[in-house]
Amino acid sequence: MRRRSPRRLLGVLAAAAVVFGLLSSAPTAGAATPTGTAVATAARPLSTSTPVVFVHGYTGSASNWVTAMSVFRLNGWSGSDLFAYKYDSYGDNVTNARGLASFVDDVKARTGASQVAIVNHSMGGLVSQYYLKMLGGHTSVSHLASIAGANHGTTYAGACLIYTTCRQMYPGSSFIDQITSGDETPGSTSYATWYSACDGIILPYTSTRLSGADNNNVLCQTHIGYLADTVVLGQIARFVAS
Repeated sequence: MRRRSPRRLLGVLAAAAVVFGLLSSAPTAGAATPTGTAVATAARPLSTSTPVVFVHGYTGSASNWVTAMSVFRLNGWSGSDLFAYKYDSYGDNVTNARGLASFVDDVKARTGASQVAIVNHSMGGLVSQYYLKMLGGHTSVSHLASIAGANHGTTYAGACLIYTTCRQMYPGSSFIDQITSGDETPGSTSYATWYSACDGIILPYTSTRLSGADNNNVLCQTHIGYLADTVVLGQIARFVAS
């Protein structure tokens, strides 16, 4: 048998390597491949002109929203359209809600927007709900996203009942009765909540759910862990952009 020259043998091996590479990079049967929608979504980042107002929880501050604002910027928001409302955690949530109303009016005046979106956490849910329902704020809010909101109260507030805000946050309080009686999601605002059995602070954890909202059960996330959860925050960005 005639022996192949080393040069020819190397050529055959190189061709075989190319074919093998093409075959190995091709999708196998049943493997997940990007759909046209997925490709389009990846290529076109979310964007919105609606300003976003972030409302922190009990003992929280504007610094709670550093990661959230980064996620929103990555999804197309301008930093000039992202605002954090700060209130007195130990005061009165009626006063805090009125402060939120003034803050939203100021944001609308500064940006020229007719509505804002609100993203709240923990007791910020009570401040936001009172504003939307009792002060007519739903006309100024396009979307409301409640992250582990104490929307129906939490028994954990029993540890700080010396403060008015904690008494208002306890299940069965007159404050809770006001914001939960009748329609929990008034107006044309789009409402969504994120809650988890691993929360540990909102007790019961289903307290966050709002009747008429898109309620999202997160597999396992702690109360404070949400503030750094880029997956959930990304979902919220997409909800607000919808």
